[in-house]
Amino acid sequence: MPTMKPGSITVLISVYSRSDPNELDETLNSLWGQTLAAESVLIIKDGPTPNKINQVILYHQSHHPELTTIQLEENQGLGPALQQGLAEINTEFFARIDSDDIALPHRLEHQIIFLQDHPDIAVVGTAVIEFDDHIYQKTKNLNLATTKIRSLPEKHDDIVRYCRINSPLNHPSIMARTAIIRQAGGYRQLHFMEDYDLWARLISIGARLHNLPEPLTYFRTSTAQIQRRTGVGMLKPEWQMQRNLISYGIISKPQAIFNLIVRTFYRTIPGPILKKINSILFTPFHSIPFHS
Repeated sequence: MPTMKPGSITVLISVYSRSDPNELDETLNSLWGQTLAAESVLIIKDGPTPNKINQVILYHQSHHPELTTIQLEENQGLGPALQQGLAEINTEFFARIDSDDIALPHRLEHQIIFLQDHPDIAVVGTAVIEFDDHIYQKTKNLNLATTKIRSLPEKHDDIVRYCRINSPLNHPSIMARTAIIRQAGGYRQLHFMEDYDLWARLISIGARLHNLPEPLTYFRTSTAQIQRRTGVGMLKPEWQMQRNLISYGIISKPQAIFNLIVRTFYRTIPGPILKKINSILFTPFHSIPFHS
């Protein structure tokens, strides 16, 4: 196990063959512009990646030696890929961001200050600012593309209650204590719900979670993204997640059956209708001055 560097941060990113090189470039640029720089940025290449992705990574490595990569021979999925990255992290904290999202400049600074001021908290997430990729590609203006803020419960007790029905943290927004994540078993394979499973396991071992109401990451959305998380193909992982919640002592079997029915119905709703429902479920965007 690597020797831990106190007070330092690694940002963990996973890319694969279908990742967009331009989006990855924007993500990395947002990390270099942080008011508090990360000790390292670790990209897991989940299987062979196209030359354009490799060129973006090599370009950034030539300017930022703190950027390193791990190459996986075959595509393993997000959970196993992140777990391999987690095993190599030697910093006290790590932060997650997806390769198509954009961090606000003060994100890392605000999160590490919170964790240092609250040693009882294992993971801190934040609200995220959703933006429509179609609009952004046309305008290249995040403010014009912004659709809403996705907020989740702030306090630990409310997070525990919310965890009974849904994932309680926005995964691309989190910063965590590396040692506690390892203690809980880290990331496991569970299609599109690797993070939900991890938060539930953390709760089951007594770790405390928190969400900052301040949005610190721009979260890209698209119709294709929504469609990937819908359909009958999600039935098996949904049922596995409910079984896991039972085994962790978070819900009862009747609650699991109820959740499965509701969540399966939700995932079978056509994409355009689902997008409208999502706009009701989370806090709508208002005119808040963000700094990009």
